[in-house]
Amino acid sequence: MQIRIVATTPFTDQKPGTSGLRKRVPTFRQVHYLENFTQAIFDTIAAPPGATLVLGGDGRYYNREAIQIILKMAAANGFGRVLVGRGGILSTPAASCVIRKYQTHGGIILSASHNPGGPDGDFGIKYNTANGGPAPEKITDAIYAASKGIAQYRIGDAPDVEFDALGDSKLGDMTVSVIDPVSDYAELMESLFDFAAIRALLVSGFRIKFDAMHAVTGPYAREIFVKRLGAPADSVMNAEPLPDFGGGHPDPNLTYAHELVEILYGSNAPDFGAASDGDGDRNMVLGRRFFVTPSDSLAILAANAHLVPGYKQGLAGIARSMPTSEAADRVAKALGIPCYETPTGWKFFGNLMDAGKVTLCGEESFGTGSNHVREKDGLWAVLFWLNILAARRQSVEVVVREHWAKYGRNVYSRHDYEGIPIEAANGVMKLLRDSFAELQGAQFGHLQVKLCDDFGYTDPVDGSVSTGQGVRIIFTDGSRIVFRLSGTGTEGATLRIYLEIFEPDVSMHHLDAQQALATLISIALRISELRKRTGREAPTVIT
Repeated sequence: MQIRIVATTPFTDQKPGTSGLRKRVPTFRQVHYLENFTQAIFDTIAAPPGATLVLGGDGRYYNREAIQIILKMAAANGFGRVLVGRGGILSTPAASCVIRKYQTHGGIILSASHNPGGPDGDFGIKYNTANGGPAPEKITDAIYAASKGIAQYRIGDAPDVEFDALGDSKLGDMTVSVIDPVSDYAELMESLFDFAAIRALLVSGFRIKFDAMHAVTGPYAREIFVKRLGAPADSVMNAEPLPDFGGGHPDPNLTYAHELVEILYGSNAPDFGAASDGDGDRNMVLGRRFFVTPSDSLAILAANAHLVPGYKQGLAGIARSMPTSEAADRVAKALGIPCYETPTGWKFFGNLMDAGKVTLCGEESFGTGSNHVREKDGLWAVLFWLNILAARRQSVEVVVREHWAKYGRNVYSRHDYEGIPIEAANGVMKLLRDSFAELQGAQFGHLQVKLCDDFGYTDPVDGSVSTGQGVRIIFTDGSRIVFRLSGTGTEGATLRIYLEIFEPDVSMHHLDAQQALATLISIALRISELRKRTGREAPTVIT
């Protein structure tokens, strides 16, 4: 194989966001665009000659072409072996599992997670380090710096590699090992959960419905739920991964997973419903006509972890992102373990898990996980719930309501305003920051502001500091409003408003969240001038 050194010039827009570089497919298809960023990764991580890399993605449009380019560049940059998921498929948590199991020099994951796919949809690329987790900011900053100064990249001249069949092939001096994308991950799940108990639950007449949303988890769900746990084949819907996700939006929430929601709220509904996203790292959990918020889900998993074989020895601690509700904090306090509040982004949990400080972690954005990998993990969360239900033999709703009765209910909601002009979104955030002095101590009816700030975080493991992570308005009774710009979109800006009150009174636990949060919603819109500044009368998505 001949190695070509190709002259190039930098692109100015290759700064990674919360989880890698995400752009529209036409952007990635520009001449040199993917190659520049890939070379910036290789130059930054400085893998030793002969190192092993993991490579795969969620199967979205441009996944296969990108894999061919990256394989030829990996060979030209001295890698000795690349583990590729068959068909180019590897869910994000499965990629983390493979990196950790085979102790590779990290991996490249091709995904834009829950963003839409297709020829004009989104694409993404990120590097995960040898611990299996997303590269920390110091590495992504270095990759960005390298991309701004790049003058050339290395790529091999060779025919495309066949990666639809298991086995090894050569690309120059590099071995390409096509691996089963599901088996290592499924074996890890079987080591953590009581599959016999879950199997007994499923054959007892308990019915489930899992929506793979035509995304990466379809093959994983079929292998685990149907083949290993004995669920009927029709328990898994939209199971065929498609490059455009069947024209849908692979984000497991009440808006975009409406097909599943209609089934769970319809007549003859199954007992349990769940969905995962484009790359398999997010989850939504439903009972029969009952929605479990991701914040509550994290708290309930922690409170019931003793029922699950992989966690019955106890939890070292819990971590949650700052916008996630404080429900997990209450469980941690009852268990006598720490609860860490971090910025949004799974990379912040990695240091805590590597240092043995936390076992479970989660984000309100439908992501939950543990120290079994270094990514959030959608199917893992679903299996955790099924294990709890198998042990308790109660409905999802009863489990949640008993949790609220014991710990109180953190009534919580997130309002997303998607695709608004960046200038307008930045204007809202600037207004809020400029209003701190005015807001401090301000009275809004029965609510008084105790604290307003722009959240910052000092990592307790390595001392690194992250600032500007979201505006918090905290009231004296513990209620919170949080404003934050999302780092996962590719067009315009997504402004998110997080709202939370604590309700200890069981007689009030039946209230609809939007009804209970109406006062906070009104305050949030008033102090942010959001409608006037963005022209939006209502959120795009409410969860």
